Amino acid sequence: MHISDAVRALDRDLQSMFGRRLRSLVAYGDAGGTHESPAPTLVVVDSLTAGDLRTCAGKVASWHDLGLATPLVLGAYEFSGSLEAFPYEFGAILADHTVVSGENPFEGLHIGPADLRHACEIQARSHLLHLRQGYLETRGRGDALADLIARSVPPFVALVKSVARLQGSPSLDKSAAAALVERAAGLQAGSLGEIVKLPSAASPSSEDARRLFPGYLDAVERLTSYIDRWTAP
Repeated sequence: MHISDAVRALDRDLQSMFGRRLRSLVAYGDAGGTHESPAPTLVVVDSLTAGDLRTCAGKVASWHDLGLATPLVLGAYEFSGSLEAFPYEFGAILADHTVVSGENPFEGLHIGPADLRHACEIQARSHLLHLRQGYLETRGRGDALADLIARSVPPFVALVKSVARLQGSPSLDKSAAAALVERAAGLQAGSLGEIVKLPSAASPSSEDARRLFPGYLDAVERLTSYIDRWTAP
């Protein structure tokens, strides 16, 4: 993964703030480092105080201006526990990350398939409920439906890539992950791929939204059922 100048600037700020207490800075995901798609990072420190948080808070605006997401900051003492408590979120970071400075906090760690399957099921069911409720709240308006679909794309991409990890493919891009999951789950070719390819920063047209939504909802229902039945090979 290319490490952007913005992430390098964040590293310098963190080195200044934490000094030797900064254990790791990790960049992850495929965000481009723009205001529409800010670059996510993980920071691991030996200790974390209220004063540290105040100092970081004073820098957040400048980090956002650089195209960075607000960093995820953890104490080293709580890192492995967080990995166990949030297998879905940290599994995504583990599968696609670059160590910017310091040690690799994921060295020797892994997410168990059963834990990841359970986390994927929770996310899939939540996504399905969100789509159903969101559709009702559109009150039949095409522009509102288009906005609902656009806002749902990033978490859906994360879900599809997590399910691909269940198949033993942790580093596929979103299109390849969608194709793999379609085959594994017996879904119609393109039913996931058409959604994951949508730009998250722009809504589809009202006409496209009305065309896409029925198939999208059906694919999520079928995907949820597949995850519920999934067992490790």
